Order: sequence, then C-alpha cells, then structure tokens
Amino acid sequence: MFHPRRTLRALLLPLTAGLALTALPAQTAQAASTLTNAGFEADGAGAAAPSGWSEYGDTGASFAESGGHGGSYRLSHWASAAYKVETYQYLSGLTNGNYKLTAWVRSGGGQKSAYIALKNCGGAEQRTDLPVSASGWLRIVVPVNVTNNQCTVSVNSDANAGNWINVDDLTFTSGTTGLSIKGADISSIPKSEAKGGVYKTASGTTGDPVTILKNAGMNYARLKVWVNPADGYNNKARVLATAKRVKAAGQKLLVDFHYSDIWADPGAQSKPSAWAGHSYSQLKTDVYNHTYDVLNALKAQGTTADMVQVGNEINGGMLWNEGSTANWSQLAGLLNSGYDAVKAVNSSTPVALHLAKGGDLTGTRWWFDSAVSNGVKFDTIGLSFYGYWHGTLAEFQTTLDDAASRYGKPVFVAETAYPFRLDSEDSHENIIDLSSELVSGYPATPAGQLAWMNSVASIVEAVPNGRGLGVFYWEATWTAVNGNGWDPTDATSGNGWENQALFGYDDRALSSMAWFSHR
Repeated sequence: MFHPRRTLRALLLPLTAGLALTALPAQTAQAASTLTNAGFEADGAGAAAPSGWSEYGDTGASFAESGGHGGSYRLSHWASAAYKVETYQYLSGLTNGNYKLTAWVRSGGGQKSAYIALKNCGGAEQRTDLPVSASGWLRIVVPVNVTNNQCTVSVNSDANAGNWINVDDLTFTSGTTGLSIKGADISSIPKSEAKGGVYKTASGTTGDPVTILKNAGMNYARLKVWVNPADGYNNKARVLATAKRVKAAGQKLLVDFHYSDIWADPGAQSKPSAWAGHSYSQLKTDVYNHTYDVLNALKAQGTTADMVQVGNEINGGMLWNEGSTANWSQLAGLLNSGYDAVKAVNSSTPVALHLAKGGDLTGTRWWFDSAVSNGVKFDTIGLSFYGYWHGTLAEFQTTLDDAASRYGKPVFVAETAYPFRLDSEDSHENIIDLSSELVSGYPATPAGQLAWMNSVASIVEAVPNGRGLGVFYWEATWTAVNGNGWDPTDATSGNGWENQALFGYDDRALSSMAWFSHR
C-alpha cells in the first residue's frame, strides 16, 4: 500500500544521513537493513560476486564455492598469487543502537591480515581477526554501536599467494559483546623481584610490572596460594602483600587455592605436609579454615577477593587420595567446604571450579555432570586451554560453549599462554621449545603470541548469551631470574617458562601485551 508520508520521510532521512539516492525507495531501504545472501546460497558455486555483496581490490580472489558451514556454499578468499580483497555489504535504514555480527569462519593462516569488520557505522571501526583453523569452523563476533543509521559489513584479506579463508552464515542482530576479564596470573612477581628480577616498559624504562600490565589493559590479576611452601612464597603473607599492589592499581583479584605446599595440577594433588595423615572429616575442616583464613585476611586489609578458585586444575580431584574423583562424594564434600568458606567471608564472591580440559568436551561433561549429581556448589567454570596440549581451537569452542549452556554458568579461560621464541634464556629447558610443538599458523614470535591470545579471547567473546567472561594469561611475569625457578624446594631450579612470559629476554614489555586491549 502506498503511504505518501512514509515515503517522504524515507526520502528525507537517508539524504540527511548522506546516503546515495540508490538507497531509495523506502521498501529498498527497509530490505537493506538486514543482510542479503548471508549464507552465500543464492548463486551456487563459482559466483564471482555473490548476490547482495560487493567487492573491492583483487576481485578474482573473492567468490562463492561449495562446502558451506550451514548450507551448501560459502564465501572464500583465495588466489594463486598475493592478493588484497574486500567483500562487503552496505546496510542502511538501521535503528541506532548496539549490534552484533556473528560469522562462521575458517582460515589456513599466513595472511598479513584477515578479518571481519563493521565500519562506517558512525563510530570507530570494529574488527575481529580470523583465528587460524584449517579444518574446524569457528564462530566469531564483532560488536558495534551504530549512530548514523547505517553500517558496512566487510570481509578483508591481505594475503600471500595460496592463503585462504572461508566465511559463512553471517547474522547481524541487536546486541553487544566483549570481555569483562582481561587478566594474568602474576604469582611469580614477589620472588622474581626479591631475586633481582626487573621489568621494563616497551621503551626500556624500569617500572612496576603490575603498572606496566595495567597500562597495557590488564584488569584482573590471578594469584595462587600454597599452604606452607618451602621457599616462603605464594603463601598467605605474600599473597596479602601482592593483593595490595593489585588493588592499588585498580585491578580485580582472583585467588587460586591449590590446597598444597607445591604445584597442584592434573598430575599432582599432594596434601600440604601440615594436613598429612588427617582424616577426611578433618580435611574438610582444613579446607574451610585455610580458605576462610586467607580470604578473611584479604578482606580485613581492604583487598577482598573478586573471584576464588577452589582447587587448581582438579581433573582428578584434589587432596589425594581422599579427594580423588575415584570418590566423588568425598571430593564434593571438600569442594563444598571451600565454597562455604568463600561465602562466609563475602557472600557475593563467585566461586570457580577449574579443569585443565579446554578442548575435551567428553571429559569436561563427565566431570561437571559428576559434580552436579554429587551436589557440588559453584558459580563459574574455569578451563585451562593451552593449544599445544588441549586440542584445537574448534574443540575448545565446542567445549566452552557446551559448559556454559549445559550448566548455565559463566565460563572463562583460567590459563593459557604461548611462546614468543623457542630458545631458552637460562640453562633450564623450556617446556615448549620445538617448532613441532607449536600450533599450526601461530609462530613463536611476539606477533604469533598476540595472534594466539586474540584468537582465544575472540572465542570466549563469542560464547552465547554473554556467558564468556574472559581470559587469564598464565604467568605473564615469570622471566628467567636466578633463584626463581619452578621448584620451591630447590633454589637452583630453572624456569621452563620465560619464553612464554609477556616480557622479553631484555625484560621489556612485549608488543603481544596488546591482547589486553581486546574488547
């Protein structure tokens, strides 16, 4: 039906917004507020310019072909020679507000850049780089605030010969995304500094590592707690002191209880020596008292924990053997004892349970299904995800998304990291020191380290229903310093991690710290 007033209004609004006359009449402008051919199904294979989309640059490198994510076809960028190409679609007639673009993507990697952008929307252009994933499709998101009733969806490649990307099943809907946690575990700082460790800005000025990280965009620090460690570090007193620095820098604080005198992880959950020989009933009291003691002391000095991990990488349980997953009812009792202590200090502090199963869907389901069926109380789920150990990015996304939806809880990456070089600065062999150990598409360079972190952060950001909280980088400050090795019982032990810190062998902040400024 013809409405003269509506048509006149449609003429005036786009013109005042600076749109070309081609956006008219009103019916066309209305249709253009949603993506056309967002699944690239309209033309079939071989379409040089997919319906609804425009191309710029080396247009022969942008085409539709078979092998879609949802339907039969997808958009691909590829050429046998180096190329630069943009595939884009212009949206108009949008109601101003927050929007979210979702896309399914794959990439063989190697490009100078490959990203999806939302631009000309009234504010700053927003981009999400395509993670390198040659086989599994990944879902990424790009949020934007539209302020001028229009926006351009843009798929970009600046590629070397033979590089390729696939993009499919885009949606552009109201909503927003982002990460509330851009954190790092910095437990290594006190001992490092005591043994002469120095931290510098990128330009070489010596400074406080907490401040340097904060200035890069870090907003959350993670500190581990051991009960009575041999070297006197990572204990209650040291955590209290570091917490003051963390809070003074305006950071939030995650306290990570290991319930041990030394590292607790999937391969070792040894009881503290002070608790050796204690009955299961006494261990429940030990967990409560230790958890309460540390957290209450933090609260008393004005540095209340903002989140707490009851246990560290507890794939097989904790406080072996009493708290092993071979005895779920006892493990549940110990975990709930810790939970109750956290809430007794501050009822609003969320409690996280932490597994090292980032790409293990079956294992994560088994563990949390068991926890739920045994009445374990928890508020959030933390997963370690190291790409050289825990599966592909696609497996990680599947596991993270499933945990969030299956248990209805927020999720976060409690630990991840990546090397910026392979050689060692000290005499101790690095944990990751061979090119064969790296994740394909992510070189051991500061740029590769940054790309890895942005890929992990983008996958957490894309968790549905806003349940992806964020990411903690593991041991960003554990540089090679004599005396600050991995073994608290051996002062001569070395550090196998300095090539995965966020400070270089010259002690300067690496360019990869830019990941902290992820949305």
